[in-house]
Amino acid sequence: MKTIVVLATILAAALAFPADTYNPKYDYFNAEEVVSNERLLKNYANCFLGKGPCTKEGTDFKTSIPEALRTSCAKCTPKQRQLIRTVVQGFKTKVPDLWEELTKKEDPNGEYKEAFNKFLNASD
Repeated sequence: MKTIVVLATILAAALAFPADTYNPKYDYFNAEEVVSNERLLKNYANCFLGKGPCTKEGTDFKTSIPEALRTSCAKCTPKQRQLIRTVVQGFKTKVPDLWEELTKKEDPNGEYKEAFNKFLNASD
């Protein structure tokens, strides 16, 4: 589940910019390109799962996922929230088996599931 936020969580940056938001460095990350390319989407999932190599962006996203999941992306900018929702939807629809692995890895007890799903379904 955390991975989702990473993407996801996706896509928040690894380092905090001001203390209250993630670095906007990846605010223009092309989430649509990732989602439209199943091979690329699988590569990001494998990166987040520790099953494959990571790009620089993937490494940065991977480090932000746990906190973003626990806080329902509280430090995400509006753009980062949109990007995460796009990527998570891609995982859920195009590679549901990897999505399931990601959620089990990042939220094994399901304690963040309800709050994270609420975040995903919000329109802010």
